[in-house]
Amino acid sequence: MDNTRTQDAFSQLSQEKILKIMNMVKNKEVSIEGALHLAQKEGYADKDSQDLLTGSLFNYSIYKYKHYRWQKRILQIDFNTKTIFNIEKGIIKKQFPFSQVKSCEDTERRRFSIVFHGRQDYELEAVSLDDKRKIMYLLSRVMQSNSCRRPGEPCLERAAECDVVHEGVLDLQQNAFMSTEWVKYLVQLREGELTLYCIGLGAESKNACPAMNTIHLSGGNVSVSKENECGTFLVQTKGHNYLFRIPFTVQNYRTEVVSKLRNEWVSLIERYCELCKGGSLSQEESQGDTSSEADYENVTVALNEQKEEALHFGVSAAATSLNKRSNSQTKPVKGDVAPASASTPVPISKVEVPPAPPAFFQSCSLSPLAKRTKAFHWDVVPCDKIPKSIWGSCDPAKKKIDASRLCEQFQVQDVAVFSGNEPSVNQHIMLDRKIAHNFSIFLKSFRVKPSELKEKLYIIHEESGGLTDEQITTLRRYMLTPKDAEKYQSFRGCPSELHIVDQFMLEMCRIPHLGQRLDLLLAVRELPVSMGDLEPLINQKIQASKQLHSSQKFIAVLEYILAIGNHLNENAGKEKAKGFRLSSLTKLSLLRGKERTFTLLHALVEQLSLHEPDLVKFAQELTEFEAVPDASMKGLSAEVDVLKKELENVTQCRRLIKPRTTKAMPQESQFCRELKDLIQKYEGDLSQLSKRCEEMKKLYSSVLVKFGEPQDLDSQELFGWISTFISEFRKACAEVMQ
Repeated sequence: MDNTRTQDAFSQLSQEKILKIMNMVKNKEVSIEGALHLAQKEGYADKDSQDLLTGSLFNYSIYKYKHYRWQKRILQIDFNTKTIFNIEKGIIKKQFPFSQVKSCEDTERRRFSIVFHGRQDYELEAVSLDDKRKIMYLLSRVMQSNSCRRPGEPCLERAAECDVVHEGVLDLQQNAFMSTEWVKYLVQLREGELTLYCIGLGAESKNACPAMNTIHLSGGNVSVSKENECGTFLVQTKGHNYLFRIPFTVQNYRTEVVSKLRNEWVSLIERYCELCKGGSLSQEESQGDTSSEADYENVTVALNEQKEEALHFGVSAAATSLNKRSNSQTKPVKGDVAPASASTPVPISKVEVPPAPPAFFQSCSLSPLAKRTKAFHWDVVPCDKIPKSIWGSCDPAKKKIDASRLCEQFQVQDVAVFSGNEPSVNQHIMLDRKIAHNFSIFLKSFRVKPSELKEKLYIIHEESGGLTDEQITTLRRYMLTPKDAEKYQSFRGCPSELHIVDQFMLEMCRIPHLGQRLDLLLAVRELPVSMGDLEPLINQKIQASKQLHSSQKFIAVLEYILAIGNHLNENAGKEKAKGFRLSSLTKLSLLRGKERTFTLLHALVEQLSLHEPDLVKFAQELTEFEAVPDASMKGLSAEVDVLKKELENVTQCRRLIKPRTTKAMPQESQFCRELKDLIQKYEGDLSQLSKRCEEMKKLYSSVLVKFGEPQDLDSQELFGWISTFISEFRKACAEVMQ
C-alpha cells in the first residue's frame, strides 16, 4: 500500500477514529485496503462538515431529466430562506420550501432524485461524484430540519449532523457480471437516514473517493424485514431493495451471535422508520391539497424512437441477449443509462428485465435492398374522427411525389466504419446486456473508430474535427465502473475479435483520466457560451437599477399615490401611512370606483393630468422595465458562482492531464498550450463578469434601501411589480384620454 496515501488518509483523523479503524482490522472486519477507504471516508466527512456548515447558500450545476432529455440547470439550496431553487440561465424556474422535501433517493453513478410532498419527483444528475456527495449531505440537513418540525411549533435549530445511533460493517448483495456477490460496507444509522460507505472495492479505485449511498428514512416509505437465511435482512425503499448480511468475523463466528446482531439492526431500523413515518404523515397533512407539477411529455415520440432504436440494434446483440437470458442473472437498470457503479449499492429488483428485441421483426416487410428512411413521428388522428374531417375524403395516392428525392434526403446512413468488425450471431459481450444495447445504438451514429478516440480528445473545438457536445455528454454517461474497468483490463486477447461495444470500452479503459478529459472538453466549450449569455442580462439589471435610482418622476408619482391613498384611508377611519411597499402598485387597478370600469389607477392618471401632466410620461425614464423581467439577480449571482467553480475544475483537470515528461506527443503539447491560453482568457473574462455582478448587487441593494424594501427581496419580484404597473398605467392613460 502507498505510504504517502496512507499518511494523507490518517493524518487528518483523531486518535479515537484511528483506534476504531485499527480494531476493525484486528478483528478482521475490514482489510487493510478497506481501512484506508474508511480513513478517507472519515476525512471527507470531516471536510464536508466544515465546508458545508460554514455557509448558508449553495449553488451546484446539475442536469435535470425532462422531456426525455437532460437539461443543464443550477440547484440552489438556500438555508436563509429555507428554499430550494431550480435556476436556468438566471431565471428561477421553480422554488420549493424545505417543508415540501419528503426524501432523497440515491441512484447509480452521479444520479439522484428528490421526492417532494404532492409534487413530481426531480430526477437529477450531478456533474461530479464530489458534488453529488455534497448535495446529498445538504439534503440530509434539509430533511433533518423537517423531521424536527411539529405542527404548531417552531423548528428549533439542531446539529447539522445527527449522532450515529448504531454502526457496523455489513455485507450488501450486489449483482455482478453473470453472478451476485457480497460487498463490504460500513453502515451507520442516524435519526432519519441509513448511510452506506463502500469499503470493499479493492485496489482498482485507489484514486476514487469512497463511495457513499444514503437511504433516507424520512420519506415514510421505507420498511425492513428479516430474511430466511441466518444473518440477512432486507431494507425496502420506494424503488429499491437492499439485502444485507451480518459478516462472519473473529467475533461473529457463532450462529446465535449473528442472529442477535441481525435482530438488533432490524429492531433499530424498524423503530426509526416508524418515527419518520409519523413525521411524514403530519408533513403531508400540513401540505393540504397541493397542485401537482404536471410536465407534458410526448410519450408517442419516445415510444416510436425506442422502436426505431430497436431496429438499429442488430441481429447479433439481440440473439446474444436471448441466449443469455436463461442462464444469467439480470441486473435491474433504470432507464437508458450508464452502468451503475460497483461502488454504489445496486438494489435487488424483483421485476425481470424484459428480453432484448428479437433478431428478426415479422412486421417489417422491407427487402434487404430497400433503402430505409428516417421516421416522421406525427400525431395520428383517431379513427372515429376521420369520417367527419377533411381526412375522410383525402386520397394521398393521387398526389405525385418525388420518391427518389425523399430517399436521398432522408435515407438512414449506414455506418460503414465498422463493416469489417460486425460480430457473429453468438458473439459474447463482456458488458451488461442492457447497457451494451444502449451503447450500441449510440455507436451506430458515432463515426469514430476505437483507435481514433484518444486523438479526438486532443481537439478542443468541434469545428476543428473534435467530438460534438452531444457525443461528449453521451460518453460521460457510459464511463465504466471500477469493476467493469477491472474486467476489461484483465483481457489479454486480440481487441479486433471483440464485439464493437467491447472494443470501445477497452479503448476507454486505456485512456488515462478519461472522465476528467471529457468534463474538461465540455466545460471549455460551455464557459464562453454561458458568459456570453449572462453578460447582457447582468448589464440590463445594472441599467434598470440605475434608472430606478435616478428617476425623479417615478418618485413624484409614488408621492401622488401616497397622498391619494392616505386621503382615502383617512376618510375610511384608518391611520395615515408614511410609505408603502412597491407591491402595492399592482393593487391600484383592483380598487374599483362607483363605475365598475373606473379604478384607483384611473384616478391617479386624472390627478396627474390635472396637476402635473409631465409625470404622465414618467415611464420614459424607466425604459428597461418595458418588458416583464425574466432573469433575477439571485439567479444571475448563482450562475456566476457556478461558472467560477467550473473554471476552477478546468484548471485542476489541466494540471491532472498535463504531460509529466518532456517526451510528450506534439498533439498533446499543442492541446495543453491551447488549453492554457483559453483558461487565461476565460479567467480575464470571468473576472470582468464577476465585477459587473458585484456592481449589479451593490446598485440593487441601494435601490432596496431607497424604497424601503427588505434586503432579501429578489429583483424578479420588485422589477416585475414596476413593469406590471407601467403596463397597466399606459392602458389606463389611453382609457382616460378617450
